[in-house]
Amino acid sequence: MDLLQNLQLGLENAVTLTNLLYCFVGVTLGTLVGVLPGMGPVATVAMLLPITYSLDPSTALIMLAGIYYGSQYGGSTTAVLVNIPGEASAVVTCLDGHRMAKAGRAGAALGIAALGSFAAGCFATVLIAAFAAPLTEIAFEFGPREYFSLMVLGLVGAVVLASGSLLKAIGMIFIGILFGLVGMDVNSGALRYAFGVDELMDGIDFVALSMGIYGFSEIIRNLEANAGRETVPEPVGSVLPSWKDIRESAGAICRGTVVGSFLGILPGGGALLSSFASYTLEKKLAGDKAEPRFGEGNIRGVAGPESANNGGAQTSFIPMLTLGIPSNAVMALMIGALMLHDITPGPQVMTTNPGLFWGLIVSMWIGNVFLVILNLPLIGLWVRLLRVPYPLLYPAILIFCAIGVYSINANTFDIWMTIGFGLFGYVFAKLGCECAPLLLGFILGPMLEENFRRALLLSRGDLTTFVASPISATLLAVSVLLLAIVVFPSVRSGREQAFREDD
Repeated sequence: MDLLQNLQLGLENAVTLTNLLYCFVGVTLGTLVGVLPGMGPVATVAMLLPITYSLDPSTALIMLAGIYYGSQYGGSTTAVLVNIPGEASAVVTCLDGHRMAKAGRAGAALGIAALGSFAAGCFATVLIAAFAAPLTEIAFEFGPREYFSLMVLGLVGAVVLASGSLLKAIGMIFIGILFGLVGMDVNSGALRYAFGVDELMDGIDFVALSMGIYGFSEIIRNLEANAGRETVPEPVGSVLPSWKDIRESAGAICRGTVVGSFLGILPGGGALLSSFASYTLEKKLAGDKAEPRFGEGNIRGVAGPESANNGGAQTSFIPMLTLGIPSNAVMALMIGALMLHDITPGPQVMTTNPGLFWGLIVSMWIGNVFLVILNLPLIGLWVRLLRVPYPLLYPAILIFCAIGVYSINANTFDIWMTIGFGLFGYVFAKLGCECAPLLLGFILGPMLEENFRRALLLSRGDLTTFVASPISATLLAVSVLLLAIVVFPSVRSGREQAFREDD
């Protein structure tokens, strides 16, 4: 009964004219940034953070969430039509989706991707509703030492599941933690790493950091690449898949939904890991008997990953909503949005802001319905958008970013910081460093330090307190085990191979 009452509360909060409007705006923007290569959900959410400052917290979260899971829908459009993944998780969709487009079956590929994403999104939302309350009850048992160990596990998970070099991911985590420590120490009042700059007394602005390393640096990299696009196939054809396509894809959609929904909960996992895992599973299950072969236009190579990435995108909200721990860069930005509204993320959100908590969950069902309505009939519109030259879009985006950053504190120093972080993100991307671990380190670093110090104060400086608690000891043991396993040569080479599947 409690679940039904909570869902009723969420329905009352989500089904208001304002929240429905912003849910629609969010999923539409998400689809748009998924369609436009180079504009991902992280950069878009970062750019829109200043706007959320003037919105109700529930409305802001509903819109930002819609952008995230909506981008998973849109990312498949460019992957299928022009062989460019609009979103990183759509990389594997290119393999079979674009071959289907070349064979005149672009509509079927896009239709099955939309239906698979809808099914996965609905299932993932049910999981969130079912597991949110029990996980929150468990979270109330956490003290400072348990939270410290949980955050260590979150950072370790982000390192293990980050693409590229482990050493670089660890380095980016530590850089993010250092950025998070800039400013006044809340316990002693001492200034740290401010270097005499008055504007840094309150710390580095989260919006300036996130918008710089994702918004500005992404634009710089895309302008530098200036890659030509393939011609969009004409005609696209009917986006309603045949019954034969649905029968062939049903198993892949179910498997992808389950794989994505559970992998999305992992720190650093989310949509990207889910889509790769689903494609690998489908390819192994089909074996050499697949017709057509995987990589040559098999519809299951579209249905599985597209279901998995949407399921993974939505279940990544579980640790953020219940524990206050971001599982990926977008969830870190969502926590930043909560902090802009003076809401402390964590299990207390369910009790102090139940309308916000359950309204967000119910809005995901509504958002998935909106996305099916948007993606099936409006394919023609997205095709036209794919023909807009990128150099015409980017100046407008840069101006929008600068206005957004300035509007929060009315301080030009924030704009200079954003430009600086944009150059920082560009340089580190050229060095092969992923910026998502840095953002997670920036968010979790101060909380990690605070809980570490509180735990030591309560234990009078006894470090064994972190292994005296069964929960804390288990979380630390899992962290050590994850690092130990991934260091093994066979595991490391397999991990590196998994992230090269898009070549």
